[in-house]
Amino acid sequence: MSYDIAVVGAGVFGVWTAHQLNLNGATVLLLDAYGPGNSRASSGGESRIIRLGYGPDEIYSRSAQRSFVLWQQLFENLRQSLLETTGVLWLAREHDPYADATLATLERINANRERLDHDELARRFPQFDLARVAWGILEPDSGVLLARRAVQAVAAQARANGVEYREEAIAPLQAVHGRLKSIQTVSGKEILADRFVFACGPWLPKMFPALLGDLIHVTRQEVFFFGVPPGESMFGRGALPTWIDFNDLVYGMPNLDGRGVKLAIDEHGHEFDPDSGERVVSTSGLKAAREYLAQRLPRLADAPVTETRVCQYENTWNGDFLIDRHPDFENVWLVGGGSGHGFKHGPAVGEYVAGLISGTGKLETRFSLASKKKVRERKVF
Repeated sequence: MSYDIAVVGAGVFGVWTAHQLNLNGATVLLLDAYGPGNSRASSGGESRIIRLGYGPDEIYSRSAQRSFVLWQQLFENLRQSLLETTGVLWLAREHDPYADATLATLERINANRERLDHDELARRFPQFDLARVAWGILEPDSGVLLARRAVQAVAAQARANGVEYREEAIAPLQAVHGRLKSIQTVSGKEILADRFVFACGPWLPKMFPALLGDLIHVTRQEVFFFGVPPGESMFGRGALPTWIDFNDLVYGMPNLDGRGVKLAIDEHGHEFDPDSGERVVSTSGLKAAREYLAQRLPRLADAPVTETRVCQYENTWNGDFLIDRHPDFENVWLVGGGSGHGFKHGPAVGEYVAGLISGTGKLETRFSLASKKKVRERKVF
């Protein structure tokens, strides 16, 4: 059988792309080596932040705003909410250009937001030690997507609508140019399609090493969950918001589903292989997390670790997405570069890719392959 479009990769970009292409009337095959929301995927794990703040990058604020609508529509159709509205709190310094730009962007897009001074922060969120924090921004409607389950829900909805799914690994493309007629699975099967979308996340540089090996860098990222005191509600949903301590490159989430307070350091880690990398946290990573807790959430300074996770970011040079046509294949599209912030944008990315493939959309220069550099200068968070 030949398909209109084959989508390789069932992470959040891939499942939403397959879903949107199917809604546009295409026959779609979705493939993944390990399955939607698997433990190796950048879209795996229990939770991801959904927020609108992006400093001066209004393009991502508007994308998140559109994605918010599409996530909610999906959950309404499923009659199952996989969004925890915890609020998202940005902690800002006295002179804080990124926070200033975030607030200005939220105002331009008419987002629900509050500017809180130091005293108001202390009154409303006594869990925090606010040393060096002068003020904050609260996005009350933002929060946490239950990531693994959300990806699986999109994949299930797409299949219910007619998308075919196969669990197969794809072999690297042969050195041909012009138009790709088929791809091969590692088990030897040939897959025919008119067009192909590779939404492989951290596997993109493996699939296209000559093209992307120096343009997408996969880094190891550690996540910790800390147990809260028994019977203690001040660290749960409704009391503790999801927070972003941008100047310290730390983010955290309240105790959801009894898993503990989630904490991660957002600084890029070491290079990582998503297939063979060991997913065991480091002693140094745990030490850094505890030092931050002692500073910012002192009541949890000695809290026990209840869970840990090692995931990965697939980073472009500056954090912008990569969404563009392959330079050697007129019918092949590359979709990735989530760079640690991409999960929330899955619905908007799917819409955007579907528009490009149908010819109704316009390529955003910031997402183009030509804009990608080999240097590393992170600008989008």
